[in-house]
Amino acid sequence: MAEKFLPLIRFSPYLLLGILFGFALIKSEAASWYRIQEMFYFQSFHMYGIIISAISTATLSLFVVRRMVGRPSLEGEVINIPVKKPGRVNYPLGGFIFGLGWGTIGLCPGPIFALIGTGSIPALILLVSALHGTWLFGVLRDRLPQ
Repeated sequence: MAEKFLPLIRFSPYLLLGILFGFALIKSEAASWYRIQEMFYFQSFHMYGIIISAISTATLSLFVVRRMVGRPSLEGEVINIPVKKPGRVNYPLGGFIFGLGWGTIGLCPGPIFALIGTGSIPALILLVSALHGTWLFGVLRDRLPQ
């Protein structure tokens, strides 16, 4: 019976971190439609500051992880980061589509679950749309340039 709850116990730190991250997104107003609109109209530095701090954190984290390549992880697997070829069309096109959707709905997909937790119906619609887009990509993946 205890083995049944083992995955729940194993992943509970990640759930707790996700809840704390969602709380931070809501409290910092990173999930605020008004803050996002201010960013797109270049009226406030607030969101740009959050984005710059996120990029800095990701850069530092990747630096640390890349230094650990070849070493075992906490689970004993060897850490490996595959090399990706830079895309000339894929990444700019994907970024354009992402930005278009973000600007159209006024919601970044990052805080979807935090916004749903606050009772936001548009965030629920965004989640359904994101899941549909993910499913559609899975269906069309073999026909898309990789």
